[in-house]
Amino acid sequence: MITNEVTKKSRNVILALLFLGWSLGNLDRYIMNYAVVSITGDLQLDASSTGIILSAFFLGYAIMQIPGGWLADKFGAKRILLTAVIMWSIFTGLTAIAWSLTAMIMIRFLFGIGEGGFQPASSKIIATIFPKEERGRAMSIMLTSGGIVSLIVPLLAAYLLGTIGWRMMFIIIGAIGAIIAYLYWKYIQLPKSETVDAAETGNLAVKVGFKELLKTPLMWNLIIAYFCIYAVNWGLVSWIPTYLQKNRGLDLMSIGWAQTIPAITTIIGVYGSGYIIDKLPKGMEKVLGSISCAMIGILLYLMFTAKTVTLFIGYQTVVSIFIAFVITLLPVIVLKKLPSSITGSAMGIANTGGQLAGFVTPMAIGFMVDAFNGSFDAAFWMLIGFALICIVSLVTLNDQKGALLKA
Repeated sequence: MITNEVTKKSRNVILALLFLGWSLGNLDRYIMNYAVVSITGDLQLDASSTGIILSAFFLGYAIMQIPGGWLADKFGAKRILLTAVIMWSIFTGLTAIAWSLTAMIMIRFLFGIGEGGFQPASSKIIATIFPKEERGRAMSIMLTSGGIVSLIVPLLAAYLLGTIGWRMMFIIIGAIGAIIAYLYWKYIQLPKSETVDAAETGNLAVKVGFKELLKTPLMWNLIIAYFCIYAVNWGLVSWIPTYLQKNRGLDLMSIGWAQTIPAITTIIGVYGSGYIIDKLPKGMEKVLGSISCAMIGILLYLMFTAKTVTLFIGYQTVVSIFIAFVITLLPVIVLKKLPSSITGSAMGIANTGGQLAGFVTPMAIGFMVDAFNGSFDAAFWMLIGFALICIVSLVTLNDQKGALLKA
């Protein structure tokens, strides 16, 4: 097994470095949701234009998911990881010089292209160096970065936007990315057998595996589930700051403090989900995933009908736990049910659904808000609909022998 060639200490070092990269990627995505409030003022943009800016990154990111995963399988995960970090650092820094709506859209789109290979490559590394029984925990650690960043970002964004401004803020984030790229180059050392298998001897296997993946019903269920849960997640993450400011009357600092509560529960939910999923009996994953999606739909309705901000935040706090479970469950299904030789391709295909949702949903919400004179009700109903579709995709998920590629 390839995993035996990597010591536990080395695995933990690599995991820590991957966590740093995931944290930086999440930082840029989350902080943009707050920076866009200042950006729209400086560039004089309406809600529809704001939605396009928020969606531009996800379009580029979605486009690169499948190529990024395939390249990681063929040429080695470390090369693609380094390329992704370097490219996204450059375009994060270039965000600071955007002078118009068109420039901002292009820069954010290219940023998404740059980062697109990161998740498939890092997921392949996890599948390569960790045994199956530890992959759920490893993935949950990666995903907690989103919760931790969402906890820090509201207050950090309020402070930075009020002191150095959004342009200097993005320059600093880009510089941090350059440092992380150096750490990856120096300290991430993968087994030689991984490089040989991916780049030299595994070309035919990767090619056949990729075609088989596209014919596997499991993958299409995962694509739909990814799209739906990330539509809910990014719909909430990208628009809640604006919603709370314009519809609930909160300032940025108040929003920042209010959002720390659901952020903490997200961290706990994601980290705890990894341990739970690793210990679940076979077949229970999709049952608990379906129940979680049903709870998400109910809680979304309670959120937008809440009479007070306190109730809104309370329901958001609970819904974040169920979203965390589903977001952790889906990649673990990929890591455990499919062979590690095609993990990059499989994760890229599945995550394309999630990133397309990140592209479509913020933009759709922006148009809905403009169409309904500032009301977010239609947007919340759309998110509830996605939660219902996610239930169907998980209930019909077939992970029995004969429906999967054999690991």
